[in-house]
Amino acid sequence: MPEKRLPMRRIREVLRLHFEAKLNERQIAKICSIGKGTVRRYLKRIAAAGLSWPLPAELDDATLEHQMFPPPPPAAPGSRPLPDFTVIHKELKSRQNVTLQLLWEEYQQAYPEGYNYSWYCEQYRNWSRNLDLVLRQEHRAGEKTFVDHAGQTVPVTDPKTGEVREAYVFVAVLGASSYTYAEATWTRHLWDWCGSHVRTFEYFQGTSRLIVPDNWKSGVKRPCYYEPELNRTYSDLGIHYGVGIRPARPRRARDKAKAESGVQVVQRWILVALRKRQFFSLAELTEAIAELLVKLNQRPFRKMPGSRAELYQTIDQPALQPLPAAPFVFAEWKKARVNLDYHIELEGHYYSTPYQLVGQEVELHYTGSTVEILHRGRRVASHARSSKAHAHTTIAEHRPKSHQQYLEWTPSRIIEWAGKAGPFTARLVEAMLAAKPHPELGYRSALGVISLSRKYGPERVEAACTRAVRWKIYRYQSVKSILAAGLDRQPLPQLVAPVPPVEHANIRGAEYYADGAQPEQEVGGC
Repeated sequence: MPEKRLPMRRIREVLRLHFEAKLNERQIAKICSIGKGTVRRYLKRIAAAGLSWPLPAELDDATLEHQMFPPPPPAAPGSRPLPDFTVIHKELKSRQNVTLQLLWEEYQQAYPEGYNYSWYCEQYRNWSRNLDLVLRQEHRAGEKTFVDHAGQTVPVTDPKTGEVREAYVFVAVLGASSYTYAEATWTRHLWDWCGSHVRTFEYFQGTSRLIVPDNWKSGVKRPCYYEPELNRTYSDLGIHYGVGIRPARPRRARDKAKAESGVQVVQRWILVALRKRQFFSLAELTEAIAELLVKLNQRPFRKMPGSRAELYQTIDQPALQPLPAAPFVFAEWKKARVNLDYHIELEGHYYSTPYQLVGQEVELHYTGSTVEILHRGRRVASHARSSKAHAHTTIAEHRPKSHQQYLEWTPSRIIEWAGKAGPFTARLVEAMLAAKPHPELGYRSALGVISLSRKYGPERVEAACTRAVRWKIYRYQSVKSILAAGLDRQPLPQLVAPVPPVEHANIRGAEYYADGAQPEQEVGGC
């Protein structure tokens, strides 16, 4: 292996400690945090170079390095064939478990008089430093897919209203070949984020072993340097396709250099080319991007032979994992707590759960057509998705046996049950049900009033309902407040009886004027 070199500043410190401080190799190694053998090699190289201490003042670091680590003598023309570094670079990327040691051994078998291993490795690394930054990184075939959104958006005009809406551009790049995919989406939310991944895998005709996204909130729920927490749906996508998702570390742009470079290439060769075009639909924009994407992937590299499409065909595509039989079905997750009526709420609709889970936390896994309810990882209920607001989807088996009769409940039965506490309780519940556009919507409020009997007793509930009816306050919270404040124990204010009409012989009634009679004219004055 090529010898690892310390900075010349530290090598000078080693020499100073040896020649001036007269320290031994062990002491120098401890001070400089290097191995004792490394100290010995540097001292031998100084002696072999014919240098003495103190070093000449005009001896700069570059000259000192050249004298201590001289390059190998040039070989005679034709005596030693040079390795083909382009082939070496391609082999290291396209095949797993291929190492420089193995390639050098094959080189030695073909050319026994060839260069030794250390020179072979050093020359390859020097050659690879001259490549473009995107191609300099070592990426195994089919290993990584880098994904990100371009910072530049594209305006799309509504042909009917003339409203302009900005579309986002999703970019995905395969690590080894730099084969690129791009598409336009309306948002960067979870739905579009996962959909872009599905279409990326279909475009690549397979999946890599790893996906490297940025710490975008659509995919990464909680960014962390060591253990980022993924969004549950995004994690399900990785499980479905058999890929690992490893977000780039926060503030480590080098982790996603391929994505950064891919975004830059898409912006330069696709979005800039479309800057003067006006688009009237997202489909039209996506079609235009797809046309330029083919040209981008077929464009030859500048500093190495081939193109993205050619490297994809020879390197990445054979190493990609096959797609699953069925595409990923988008599904979201939500946590909820089971209500007293054995139901949980999802977007305004109520779905039943087994009554044993009342008060416990469950997870909802829902798609556009189904709703699954899980408790501690076990599915306990499944329903067809409904978009009907303020309605219930109930399975009879989810109720306890003592409540099975609730399936036959009607508003009249609710009122009859409330009447066991008293007539005013029944009148209050009846008013509650009548105030709702559908009586079923008042069931929960009515049950709340009835349940107060367990804490306060039916007599106090009847007294509180009497006041609520007298004051025309038909709400559960009002009855509860009356009981909590003890107002039900205070005497009811007496209702004022209407004053009876005054009857007198000199008072004319309405009948007098209704018959058209005229009042008598007075004859005299006072």
